[in-house]
Amino acid sequence: MSAEREVIDLDEHIHQPAESGSATPDRRRARRWMRVRLVAAFVAGVVIGGVGVSELRDSREERQRTASVSLVAFPASGGGGGSDVKGVLQMDGQLAVINAGPAPITVRAATGQGPGVLVRDTGQSRQVRPGGTGWIDVKLRLECSIAFGSEPLSMRFSVETGDRQIREVSYPVALVGSVWQRGAELPCAHLREMEKRGG
Repeated sequence: MSAEREVIDLDEHIHQPAESGSATPDRRRARRWMRVRLVAAFVAGVVIGGVGVSELRDSREERQRTASVSLVAFPASGGGGGSDVKGVLQMDGQLAVINAGPAPITVRAATGQGPGVLVRDTGQSRQVRPGGTGWIDVKLRLECSIAFGSEPLSMRFSVETGDRQIREVSYPVALVGSVWQRGAELPCAHLREMEKRGG
């Protein structure tokens, strides 16, 4: 009985250590390999995610830069003209538009209306680079008695940005003391003189 027990005990001892001894290194290797793969996948995810976020941020900044519009406008020239209505002068002029934004723009239209003043572009688009100036040809309709009494004149611009979107932008244009007022002085004085003679 005791010998039989010893054989069984030995048999158990022989099989168990052999199984656990041969399985343990394989499991350890598998675990190590799994850890290496997980760390590699994590690092790759961080790198790819970082690149993706950076590209997304750059793309968003580029879209914002392309879409932003900032401009400055002022009367650049004006003079001559005539009248077909009593006390109203029609005059040709130019409006200088400075692109103060970070991207090129195309000015598609320019209009302004105030007491005694109507300004309209002649239908020609102007592309203006950042920091550059575009010259917009305009037609002015001025009521000599009140045209330069209030200021500034709110000019509205239809602007196409680099993303091919049309945006409406307003800018207050000073009329008092401008070349438009100086260009209108003599013709308006002539119109007033003619009215006196006619009256």
